[in-house]
Amino acid sequence: MAKKTDTTEDKIHVVEEALSKSEQFIEKNQKLLIIIIGAIIVVGLGIFAFQKLFIIPREKDAQGQMFMAQKYFEQDSLNKALNGDGNHVGFLSIIDDFSMTKASNLAKYYTGIIYLKQGKFEEAINYLKKFSGKDELVGPMALGGIGDAYTELGQKDNALEYYLKAANDRNNDLTTPLYLMRAAWTYEELGKYDKAVELYEKIQKEHNKSMEARDIVKYLERAKAMTAK
Repeated sequence: MAKKTDTTEDKIHVVEEALSKSEQFIEKNQKLLIIIIGAIIVVGLGIFAFQKLFIIPREKDAQGQMFMAQKYFEQDSLNKALNGDGNHVGFLSIIDDFSMTKASNLAKYYTGIIYLKQGKFEEAINYLKKFSGKDELVGPMALGGIGDAYTELGQKDNALEYYLKAANDRNNDLTTPLYLMRAAWTYEELGKYDKAVELYEKIQKEHNKSMEARDIVKYLERAKAMTAK
């Protein structure tokens, strides 16, 4: 019983000693701690003010100005969407004039897709790689667009890398089977028919309601036949 009491008293003594050292540290460094806490508060208030007074108003302005560029994009008026029409700005101006906004980030996606459609594949890759998106569809499509640009440049290994990234970025029945299919085609072009078979089978099993699944048997049989040779 005495041993247990001694042990308890030892533990209490250790705790008291630790608390005492903490109190001494606070007393010795009180001014420094006040400065640090004050700095944290100032930084926090600064970030809040920056968001409230700078970023949010710029975001609204950018979204308003980007409306016409998006409309031109939908109409396939790509040059006007990119460079503006003299009265309304294009995506390139949105990128330059409204940095750090969501609108500027989205404009990079649009710009990359426009350059891809115009056959300017290096420029397309550059802008699509700058885009950062967690959207269910746009994020994978940006990665897939990079894959398409590399395909056009004849860089099949790079294309394959980005098709697989696009397929795995989000799991849905639209973008996932689309880019699995393009990755499978690329595997076939590289002579890796067994890998193509794996992807075709994945589409067949996991995305059987997708558009790509409609003709999957044809592609699967072809790849299996080539694997057997």
